[in-house]
Amino acid sequence: MPTFRSRALAASAAVAVSFAAFTGAAFAQKKYDTGASDTEIKIGNIMPYSGPASAYGTIGKTEEAYFRMINEQGGINGRKINFISYDDAYSPPKAVEQARKLVESDEVLAVFNPLGTPSNTAIQKYLNAKKVPQLFVATGASKWNDPKTFPWTIGWQPSYQSEAKIYVKYILKEKPNAKVAILYQNDDFGKDYLKGTLDGFGDKAKSMVIAEEPYEISEPTIDSHIVKLKALNPDVLLIYTTPKFAAQTIRKTAELGWKPLQILTNVSASVGSVMQPAGFDNAQGVLSANYAKDATDEQWRNDPKFKNWHAFVDKYMPGTSKSDSNMVYGYGAASTLVEVLKRCGDDLTRANVMKQAASLKDFEPDTLLPGIKINTSPTDFAPISQLQMMRFKGDRWELFGDIISADAATN
Repeated sequence: MPTFRSRALAASAAVAVSFAAFTGAAFAQKKYDTGASDTEIKIGNIMPYSGPASAYGTIGKTEEAYFRMINEQGGINGRKINFISYDDAYSPPKAVEQARKLVESDEVLAVFNPLGTPSNTAIQKYLNAKKVPQLFVATGASKWNDPKTFPWTIGWQPSYQSEAKIYVKYILKEKPNAKVAILYQNDDFGKDYLKGTLDGFGDKAKSMVIAEEPYEISEPTIDSHIVKLKALNPDVLLIYTTPKFAAQTIRKTAELGWKPLQILTNVSASVGSVMQPAGFDNAQGVLSANYAKDATDEQWRNDPKFKNWHAFVDKYMPGTSKSDSNMVYGYGAASTLVEVLKRCGDDLTRANVMKQAASLKDFEPDTLLPGIKINTSPTDFAPISQLQMMRFKGDRWELFGDIISADAATN
């Protein structure tokens, strides 16, 4: 017959076992915030499907197709992505309206890859106040790399200021005595490129930069600005514009018989939506820089990773033009989000989404140039910081030179 002491020990052991089982179960419990469940992850997005920057709408369509592919493959840890994408027509007030709708009505877990510097600027304080991830924004403004002030906002592509400094390095090396004209969009997007350029030139800006010409995105055409700049006869024209105006600029300089060295923003380097409308003959010799593979570049035809992109487009976006680099961009951004959500496991809280987004190490989407990798940390919210120069020849871009690290300090 057991003694009182042995019965007490057995009882306490049983309690200890049951407590351990309880705490183990508690630690293994799934954690969810608004927008996540056992079966679904709600992701919001804002894209200019209409308006002056509508060429970028292909990015949102590509992301929708990518998530459809992921869902068909079983989802992420058994959960399907519910991708809710709204049009803001590249209008900041509309972006604010759509962001509120996504957070307060649709109750998404995160707002992913919203496009445009002005739109993201308009929604940044709201999303950070609500502690909703503003994840991998589709803009290269340097302000997205500011984890202390805005811990819920993280960039994706290289910063515009860094990109501009790479162009300046090229000019100083190849045309050190050039007269430079800058055409820029008169908003946060264009001003970021302008600042990077002037900072890059430093003291030489006063002697080398002979014109800083802004235009408004509401203008139907910027032909008059090109005529004005031609009259100053610069050797180099820096084209800091969105796609519609980039095509207009290249076409108009050709019509005027003006042949400066033209350097174009990466975000407007799409063969399908810029170079083709501008006219391939007019675009010969234009320079830009890139961090992603170009579907029109023959060197990637047999690249094992890029074959995944081709197979994706063939199956999920049939009939689209592979010359549109926005499809490469959308695929790369979407695959980065999927990587983050996979790493979240069953802890689908907004805080963990940001934690995983800020701890990527040498992640390589299929679409990035070899040697370019995604790295983030709690103090570095700039995932991609490398670029390679390229020149337009024939009907495609040709890469040249080394991959250049493009880190720029936050301003």
